[in-house]
Amino acid sequence: QPFGNISPRLSNPTVSVLEERLANLEGGRGGTCTASGHSAQLLTLFAIMGPGDAIVASNKLYGGSITQLGKTIQRFGWKCIFVDVDDVPSVRKAMQQPKVKGLWVESLANPGGIVSDLRALSAVTREAGVPLIVDNTMATPFLCRPIEHGADLVVHSTTKFLSGHGNAMGGCVVDSGKFDWAKNDKFPALALPEPAYHGLAFQETFGDLAFTIYGHAVGLRDLGPTMAPFNAFLTICGVETLAVRMRQHCQNGRKVAEFLAQHPRVAWVSYATLPGNKYKPLADKYLQGEGGSVFTFGVKGGYSEGIKVVERCQLISHLANLGDLRTLILHPASTTHRQLTTEQREAAGAGDDVIRLSVGLETAEDIIADLDRALNSISAN
Repeated sequence: QPFGNISPRLSNPTVSVLEERLANLEGGRGGTCTASGHSAQLLTLFAIMGPGDAIVASNKLYGGSITQLGKTIQRFGWKCIFVDVDDVPSVRKAMQQPKVKGLWVESLANPGGIVSDLRALSAVTREAGVPLIVDNTMATPFLCRPIEHGADLVVHSTTKFLSGHGNAMGGCVVDSGKFDWAKNDKFPALALPEPAYHGLAFQETFGDLAFTIYGHAVGLRDLGPTMAPFNAFLTICGVETLAVRMRQHCQNGRKVAEFLAQHPRVAWVSYATLPGNKYKPLADKYLQGEGGSVFTFGVKGGYSEGIKVVERCQLISHLANLGDLRTLILHPASTTHRQLTTEQREAAGAGDDVIRLSVGLETAEDIIADLDRALNSISAN
């Protein structure tokens, strides 16, 4: 039968346009859009995991992802093994544990400005016979196309840079179409007959579209995290200006990071392209020599002083979103990462002194002036 729209929960013409465009931007075979980035992550796991299965994940992820993978998915009978993906031998060892079904990383990690070595990690997943899943929200396909470096699945929170305006929630998982889900016995949902579709086997029937068709026909049908068509429309509009926005985001991010690196009230700055940063070679390799526009820095004085700096900014908005055209500031330890243990926060780059910036499109000098005023007000006290 020809492809077409059956139920608005499974597909919609406007959402389909966005799915095709994101798949093309990433160099993938197909895409499945969802109501949020977190639901895109759940939809991805739903296709490859079963009770008792495990996923190996970087310990340097967005705090909400650490909670979802480390706690919430346990209710499905799944578990997550967190590792330092900078230590490839440790990753390889974790991948050898029973019932591991994939490796999950962020190309450019939130919030620490950490760059993953995708080619090295892809080699490890090939040895294990499981997919490499890359969250590319922070880098976007403008800076990095993970499939070209060995990723099998690419996940986005489209709410962030792809939409760009902070006005449309959404998520997407893009399938490379290169992973054979029937090459071993690890992925029965995709390789074996599906009772709800009269014994149809997705890999056998749809080939390189198996994961994408499953995402719609089973994932969206049964879990229901459908993207609203109007949110898809807004995101389509945002994607059309992605290249222009990302150039300015990166330029402003670099200027602000260089300013903070010299400020007497700042202990450190984690921005991949600053001189001496250990991730600069990986930024050159995977991010076109850019460090993006979301990064962290440490305020001298720790937890209480970090909160004060955020509260004393005037131009910059105190908001947990990122990838907005406006500059946003956050103290992760008291907000997005507060549900984590001290050890987890430290591992994720969200310690007590850490402030996260999502640098927007305002004039860089205005952003710098606002930060300078806030930092100096702390110094005066």
